[in-house]
Amino acid sequence: MAARKTTARSAKKPNVSADELKTYYREMLLIRRFEEKAGQLYGMGLIGGFCHLYIGQEAVVVGLEAAADEGDKRITSYRDHGHMLACGMDPKGVMAELTGREGGYSKGKGGSMHMFSKEKHFYGGHGIVAAQVPIGAGLAFADKYKGNDRVTFTYFGDGAANQGQVYEAYNMAEIWNLPCIFVIENNQYAMGTSTKRSTHSPSYWERGAAYGIEGEEVDGMDVLAVKAAGEKAVAHCRAGKGPYILEIKTYRYRGHSMSDPAKYRTREEVQEMREKRDAIEHVRQMLLTGNHASEEDLKAIDKEIKEIVNEAAEFSKTSPEPALEELWTDIYADEVPQGSAA
Repeated sequence: MAARKTTARSAKKPNVSADELKTYYREMLLIRRFEEKAGQLYGMGLIGGFCHLYIGQEAVVVGLEAAADEGDKRITSYRDHGHMLACGMDPKGVMAELTGREGGYSKGKGGSMHMFSKEKHFYGGHGIVAAQVPIGAGLAFADKYKGNDRVTFTYFGDGAANQGQVYEAYNMAEIWNLPCIFVIENNQYAMGTSTKRSTHSPSYWERGAAYGIEGEEVDGMDVLAVKAAGEKAVAHCRAGKGPYILEIKTYRYRGHSMSDPAKYRTREEVQEMREKRDAIEHVRQMLLTGNHASEEDLKAIDKEIKEIVNEAAEFSKTSPEPALEELWTDIYADEVPQGSAA
């Protein structure tokens, strides 16, 4: 099979209405405020275990969800709260799962890294680096088998992009012509290691050329650029042309997890990104300079979002702890007949 032509960095942006811009602003702000509150609850000891925040990367999932249709699937790694909110999962259920309560999406048994929603076609939340990539290809295989015109967004980070199973998934996805969009959320640091130190070929999307997979690099701090690239990738997959790779250049403001002091980069570097490249501020300025919204309008949105997040936090504190009997539910295993070998 001849290798397909790869694509250069995407510069095209879609035309959007004022209402659409406000929607993207609101959705990104919800993720930002939710994650800030989750960080507070973690500091108070109400969230245990690992907690990986999505602050700074909001434009990635909001832009791609704007390009998705009902029934499309998504799967990601442990930095997953933003993905859940962007696909419409209830903030109360997400926050309650973080605090290990009965009202959580996994009834308090999954925590930060293991939440699912069949209704929203969200398949995790996976704690093993890159393990979700072949699973994402499998989800796309199911849709190809059913012939239902759906696509799967398979998210993973720049660190995971060096895992061997990623390339096995690439190979199978191309051979089977699967409708899978491989989304590399390149936030510049694999845990605490800069991409400049971890790989000799930092342009991850170009690696797909070895398998004949098209792709492109996208500005992940611009929600409109992400949406445009997402629409192109979705159209590619729905047309039966096989998988597509999007390397979305983004940036996380916090450490790898809540336990990471992030001493491997300077405060000046983070501050410069916040001041010059913040995705939410970018849309905010578009709304103001285009006379699509006033300062008062945006303050009202911020107030509404804070109320939603505060309600979610309160629910996550007051929802009961899981009952002991809950340990024996949702276990998918065949019962071993009495007297037989286990």
